[in-house]
Amino acid sequence: MSTKIVQLHQVGISDIDLVGGKNASLGEMIRHLAKLGVNIPGGFVITVNAYQEFIQYNKLDERIRALISQIDYSSVESLRLTGLQIRTLIRDGSFPPGLSQEIIDRYFELSKEYSQKNTDVAVRSSATAEDLPDASFAGQQETFLNVRGAAELINAVRNCFASLFTDRAISYRETFKYDHFEVGLSVCIQKMVRSDLGSSGVAFSLDTESGFKDAVVINGSYGLGEMVVQGSVSPDEFIVFKPLLKEGYNAIIEKKLGVKDQMMVYSDDPEERVKIIDVDKDLKERFCLDDEKIMQLSRWVMHIENYYSALKNHWCPMDVEWAVDGISNKLFIVQARPETIHSRKDHDTLTEYVLPPHGATALIKGIAVGDRVGTGKVKIMYATNKGALAAQDFREGDVLVTDMTDPDWEPIMKKAAAIVTDKGGRTCHAAIVAREMGIPAIVGCGYATTVLADGEEVTISCAEGDTGIVYAGRLPYEVVQTKLSDLPAIKTALMLNVGSPSLAFRFSNIPNSGVGLAREEFIINNYIGIHPLALLNHKSLNYPELSAAIQSRIVGFKDEEDFFVSKLSFGIAKIAAAFYPNKVIVRFSDFKSNEYFNLLGGKYFEPQEENPMIGWRGASRYYSNDYKAAFELECKAIKKVREEMGLANVVVMVPFCRTVEELLKVKAVMAEYGLVPGSAGLELYLMAEIPSNIIMAAEFAEHIDGFSIGSNDLTQLSLGLDRDSSLVAHLYDERNPAVKRMLAHLIQTAKESGIKVGICGQGPSDHPDFAQFLVEEGIDSISVTPDSVIKTIKAIHAVEKKIKEKELQF
Repeated sequence: MSTKIVQLHQVGISDIDLVGGKNASLGEMIRHLAKLGVNIPGGFVITVNAYQEFIQYNKLDERIRALISQIDYSSVESLRLTGLQIRTLIRDGSFPPGLSQEIIDRYFELSKEYSQKNTDVAVRSSATAEDLPDASFAGQQETFLNVRGAAELINAVRNCFASLFTDRAISYRETFKYDHFEVGLSVCIQKMVRSDLGSSGVAFSLDTESGFKDAVVINGSYGLGEMVVQGSVSPDEFIVFKPLLKEGYNAIIEKKLGVKDQMMVYSDDPEERVKIIDVDKDLKERFCLDDEKIMQLSRWVMHIENYYSALKNHWCPMDVEWAVDGISNKLFIVQARPETIHSRKDHDTLTEYVLPPHGATALIKGIAVGDRVGTGKVKIMYATNKGALAAQDFREGDVLVTDMTDPDWEPIMKKAAAIVTDKGGRTCHAAIVAREMGIPAIVGCGYATTVLADGEEVTISCAEGDTGIVYAGRLPYEVVQTKLSDLPAIKTALMLNVGSPSLAFRFSNIPNSGVGLAREEFIINNYIGIHPLALLNHKSLNYPELSAAIQSRIVGFKDEEDFFVSKLSFGIAKIAAAFYPNKVIVRFSDFKSNEYFNLLGGKYFEPQEENPMIGWRGASRYYSNDYKAAFELECKAIKKVREEMGLANVVVMVPFCRTVEELLKVKAVMAEYGLVPGSAGLELYLMAEIPSNIIMAAEFAEHIDGFSIGSNDLTQLSLGLDRDSSLVAHLYDERNPAVKRMLAHLIQTAKESGIKVGICGQGPSDHPDFAQFLVEEGIDSISVTPDSVIKTIKAIHAVEKKIKEKELQF
C-alpha cells in the first residue's frame, strides 16, 4: 500500500496519524458498518506523508515557522495578515511531479468506477488533530464541492493543504495548546452525493443542548449541506427517541419546519463549482425528509454511535453529516466525528442559570443554544472578503450580533459574552462553536441585526427553554451548582411538574421518579395557538382572515387535524421520552373559557362566563356536544404517543371532574375514541381538586387508578375564595387546617381503596413544611416544579428520618 495515496476503504481508526481523524473515521465505517446497511461514498486519500512531501519540495517549513512565531494573538489583524501570507505560500507551491500524476491517475480510476470521464468529487481536508477527546477541531479546514477534472482537483488539493493554516485553525490550535508543526493534513477525494437535487444536513446521537443521551437530533435542508453547516438557512429539525426506535416504533417525537428559503446546487458556470438559488414555495412548505428516511438515518446514527462506543470502550456520542441523492433517492453518510461537548461534561453537577423575576423588555427571540445567560454591549458586525472583519474594535465581553458567523471569526467569537445571529439552526457553525466555548448563543432570530442597536446593553438568556430571548439592559442572574451525588436518598417518590416540552430533556437529569403533571394546555397554547374547534370549522365560518392565519400555521402538515394531533403528540412525546420509562401523568386540557377565547379563532366558539374559574372547564367539556370533536383530537394525540411512538409510560388524567356520573361519561367518550383505561396498560388518574372529589373519594376510586391532588383549586374551593383576587390573597394558604384535613382524608381513603395518591399542586414546591405534612400522612408521591427539587428532597429526608426514629423507639 502506497504511503502517499490510499483507497478510503483501506484506512481505519488506527491510521489517524497517516490520514487524519475525518478520513480515518470514514474508512473505519466503510470497513465495519457497510454490512449494517450504512452507505458511505467511496474515494481515495492523499496522506499526511504526501502533504509533508509537498511542504519539503517547496522548502516552506522554515518560512512558515518564522511567520507563526511573529503572530500577536491579541491582534485579529496580526493573525489575519500572517495566516494569509502562509496560505499564499502554500497555494503558490508546486506538486512533486510523481505525486501530482498519482493523484490524477487515482481520480480517473474513480471516475471510471462511476462510468464518467470526469466525475464530480468532494475534496475534504482531514487534520491529524481532529476529533480528539479534548477538542473537536471540526470545521477548521476547507472542503471543496463539485470538483471536476484533473486541473480543478490539483488546485483544490493545494487549497486544502493551505487550509491547515486558516486564521481559525491557527487560533484554535493556540487556544488548545497544540503544536502547529505536530499537526499534519490529509485530503479525501470522495464521490459526491447529488444532494444538490435532494437534501442534506447533520445529525447528532444526543440532544445538543441538554446532552440527553436517548435522542437523535437531525437538522436538514435542500441542496448541498454547506448551507446547514454554515447557518445560512434555518433547517428543518427532527428528534427521534432511540430506545423505542430500537423496538420498531415510529419514534419521531419532534418535527419542526425550518425556513429553507435558499439552497446550494451545482453551477453551470465553469468558473464556479456551486451556486445559491431560491427554493420553490412548495418545497419550502414541505419537510426535507419523510418519516421513512428520518428513521433510517436515526438507525444509522445509532449504529455509528454503538460502534464507536464499543471501539473506545466508553460512551461516544457522534456528530454525523448526511446527504440524500436526488437521483437515486438513496441516503448516505458523508462524515462522522465524535461529539466533544457533552461527552466530557461532569454529569453529577447540576448547574442552573437563574434569572430572578424582572420586567425587562424582550427585544428579539430565536433558538437557544445551551442553557446559560450572558450580558454585554451589542456589537453588530459584518463580513467582507471571505471573513475579513469590517471592524476591528470588538472587545472582550461584547455581544456579537451578525447575520451568520464565518468560521474565520472564531478568534473574535471566543472574546464574546454571547452570540446572536439572524440565520442558522441548532447545528450551524455559530451554535457548534458557542457550545464548545461555553458561550450563550441565540441563532435564527431573523432580524437581530436590525432590531438591536450597536452599543446597546443587553442580556442574552438561553435558560428559559428552546427559545432564547434578548432582553434590554443588563439583568442580574445567579449560577447555582448542586452535586447530585451529595443529595440524601428518600423513600417517597419525587416527581416533577413539567409544562414545557422544550425543557424536558434538561429536567430529566434532575433526580426524579417521573412526571406528576404535564399540562396539555401549555402545549396547545405555545405550540399550536389555535382553538381546536376553529381548526376543524374555520372554513364554514367564512372569515377569510381567520382561514388565512390558520393555513399559514399548518404549513408542512397534511391538514388541520393532522397539525393539531401531531403538534400535541410531539409535545407530550418529548416529555414522555425525557423521563421514560418512568410514569408521565398527562392532564387533558383544562382551559377556562376566557383562556380558550384568547386562542386564534376562540372568540367564535367560547361563551361569556361571569366566573370561568368554576364554569365550563375540564371534564364538563369532553362529553359536551359543543366540544366533543375537539376532545377527540386530544384522544388521538394520546393514542399516537402511546401506540405509534410506543411511549406507554403516559398516564392520562381528568381535571375538574365534579361528579362520579361525569367521570363515567368521560370514560365512555374516551372509549369511543379508542382510549380504554386498563387496555394496553392505560391508567386513568383523577385530579382531586374539588371538595366533592374528597367527600366522594371512595366512589371515585372505584373507576380510576389513582388520585393526583390539585392543591391550588382545592384550597380555593375549600376556603371559598378567588385565588386571583388580591383582596383575599392573604387568606389563600394550602396549609390551612381545613385543607390539610381534606388531604388527610383523601390519602387515607385512597389507601383503603388500594389506589395511588400523589400531589401535583404548587403547595409542596412553595412550602417544604407542607411537603413534610404530606409525607407524614403517607402520600405515595409528591410532584414539584424542577426549581424546588433540591429543597423538597431535603425536607422529605428530614421528615422520613424523624418517622424512622419514632418507629425505632417503639
